[in-house]
Amino acid sequence: MAQGTSSINSDYKDWEWSDDAGERARLLQSPSVETVPKSAESQGNSLGATSALGAVFIVVNAALGAGLLNFPAAFSMAGGVAAGIALQMCMLIFIIGGLVILAYCSQASNERTYQEVVWAVCGKVPGVLCEVAIAVYTFGTCIAFLIIIGDQEDKIIAALVKEPEEAGSSRWYTDRKFTISITAFLLILPLSIPKEIGFQKYASSLSVIGTWYVTAVIIIKYIWPDKELVPVEIPTSPSTWTAVFNAMPTICFGFQCHVSSVPVFNSMKQPEVKTWGAVVTAAMVIALFVYTGTGVCGFLTFGAGVEQDVLMSYPSNDIPVALARAFIILCVLTSYPILHFCGRAVLEGLWLRYTGVTVEEDVVRERRRRLLQTISWFLLTLLLALFIPDIGKVISVIGGLAACFIFVFPGLCLIQAKLSEIQETRAISWWAQVSYGVFMVTLGAFIFGQTTANAIFLDLTA
Repeated sequence: MAQGTSSINSDYKDWEWSDDAGERARLLQSPSVETVPKSAESQGNSLGATSALGAVFIVVNAALGAGLLNFPAAFSMAGGVAAGIALQMCMLIFIIGGLVILAYCSQASNERTYQEVVWAVCGKVPGVLCEVAIAVYTFGTCIAFLIIIGDQEDKIIAALVKEPEEAGSSRWYTDRKFTISITAFLLILPLSIPKEIGFQKYASSLSVIGTWYVTAVIIIKYIWPDKELVPVEIPTSPSTWTAVFNAMPTICFGFQCHVSSVPVFNSMKQPEVKTWGAVVTAAMVIALFVYTGTGVCGFLTFGAGVEQDVLMSYPSNDIPVALARAFIILCVLTSYPILHFCGRAVLEGLWLRYTGVTVEEDVVRERRRRLLQTISWFLLTLLLALFIPDIGKVISVIGGLAACFIFVFPGLCLIQAKLSEIQETRAISWWAQVSYGVFMVTLGAFIFGQTTANAIFLDLTA
């Protein structure tokens, strides 16, 4: 993407909230990425410690996650393998484009996190909307994580107690609400309270191993299916032309790594937009193969009857699948505190900016406020997870928000960045990039509106 002479307005002083407090709330810094303060920057120097290959793996790790489990159901909603793959390929073009735009705007605005880039390039209103969207998205993802824990524990407990799945269990200690609650209170809450999450930096390798193992199991189970598996109906086309759009939230949720991409870009030894384009293209192609392998094989195994969480479609006594469930639980247990930290940091930044209090002046109350925020966040997500057992309903809501991070905010940043360039004449490439930004905003708004309306009027009211 060609860089003209840019003049990005990064002054937040037109808003009455505290500039200093907002600047100090460094949000959504990836635990696997280490960067230096902006004051240490100088043009042309290699500031980061991450190689291009290392950046590829970090982006892949950020993209792959629990959303993997929903791709077979997404292929079913899209109307089959051909429709699912075609939809992914079309969206991938804009997903990669959004990642490149964020790097371009980060370099132009000299900001190091997603929401800071939006603040600097687009101004106060989009900046606040972005922070609120991040808080809501991380909150919804935490709910989805707790539902996943409950799904997997149901199957594991059913195998351990040797009871038929259809019969259900009358034992109180095997009740879903009890198992989710005890797991959350004993393991998730203690990991969510600390102020920093540096201790979570090694969890990424566990997450990568878990997702790859789940994909391998699903592919192997399709190639060598269980003998008792009965033939199933395999849809080859969507039921209606609008049904294909129902798969978009899952795809957006799965490929959404944009919020954490800006710190990754700035952590590179040579943070250049051209190099970053190659990095994210390689990373998204790897993620595409993983998601497609899982989606296609899981869908072809169970057809239209596949569960929203594909592992729920397998029997409880399948040992390789049981190990996959254990991996997923471990991944979610380590991912929840990171997502909670990100959401809490956004809320903290908004609070400090609103009250006009700096971090140094509010150290004592910060501890009390952090405990209150953590416990409130934890209890609300747990309560909603207990009464919303279908992860598909949660994905349909937060998938629309993911579309905003992938399409809307990068599109707005591109438009504003190009409009801020000081040029006597505007070439065709300038108009093409502005048009591309407008199209991204329009597409993202459509996906967000369609999926959110569908979730509210069809799923949540059902």
